Amino acid sequence: MNILITGTSTGIGAALAQHYLQLGHQVFGISRKKNITLAEYGAYSHQKLDLTRFSRVRKRFSSFLSPVEKLDLVILNAGILNEIKDLKDTSIEEIEEVMDINVWANKNLIDALYKLKKPVTQVAAISSGAAVSGSRGWNAYSISKAALNMIVSLYSKEHTNTHFIALAPGLIDTNMQEYICNLPDSDKYPAVRILKEARGTDKMPTPIEAAPLIANAIEQSKAYESGSFVDIRKME
Repeated sequence: MNILITGTSTGIGAALAQHYLQLGHQVFGISRKKNITLAEYGAYSHQKLDLTRFSRVRKRFSSFLSPVEKLDLVILNAGILNEIKDLKDTSIEEIEEVMDINVWANKNLIDALYKLKKPVTQVAAISSGAAVSGSRGWNAYSISKAALNMIVSLYSKEHTNTHFIALAPGLIDTNMQEYICNLPDSDKYPAVRILKEARGTDKMPTPIEAAPLIANAIEQSKAYESGSFVDIRKME
């Protein structure tokens, strides 16, 4: 398969890229930093890009994907977490920063992708349970992931030859968790306590451990209606 993945420098994106490369697939990765391990694979192509530089992404996209006639899978993984605090204490500028990478960068990439007029079999966006939980303190992140889910739903109606899915991957021990688990304990944000208790247990696998599970969920998600949001912990 020809697979495009965003956010391949670390975490889930890097682990998914390595998983697919080990299976013999061709992987195209986009991130601001290069991953040295992935660079050792001959089937890995990397484009250094800041996805929030929207016009630059559009300009470079065509040449980056010129070697392929179609994409079997696009994984929209790149994303950031804002500071955990109440929405009333979060500025519009902070929310805009999160929305730029978690939402608008994905819209920009999808639009650039279809302008190439290359068939795309499946688009999987890495969402979060925070999109629907409404947990206190997750403000901009929750808003952005809810918006991402709707973008996936809307594009599924526009590009009917592509299967779109938004996936919540569950708890994974990434750099994001490093930040969360170092926060002071507070009754204001119960979700933080839950994550702290899960870290170091089988409830929160590493990205390498989680990658095959996510890859399998992406494949199994084709049984769901295009445009759906699915939490992989609840998949049958």
